[in-house]
Amino acid sequence: QGCKWLLRSAYFAQELLTTFDGGELREVALSPAPVAGTWTVSVDEQVVWDRKADGGFPEAKILKRRVRDVVAPDASIGHSDAVPAKEPASAGWEDDWLPGRPLSGD
Repeated sequence: QGCKWLLRSAYFAQELLTTFDGGELREVALSPAPVAGTWTVSVDEQVVWDRKADGGFPEAKILKRRVRDVVAPDASIGHSDAVPAKEPASAGWEDDWLPGRPLSGD
């Protein structure tokens, strides 16, 4: 059967090595887990992502942030640092509409 997450793991390894190319990471090692379904990312034995505990696989930018927070907390990781702006709670006009009433202008 083999590991079905090898390509995904290799992708994340490449992303981490490319992002932290200034020596923050000495290596990225891929190792089969002794328990099926286990997928974790650790930095010096500190788990930064656990597929089961964190609810699945991470987005690359989230994983990069978590690794950065351990290996170089003050470093910028470029666009992966950007946090999207929150949507406004309301655009305004939809609050005026009530179900069963026609929209104005109809």
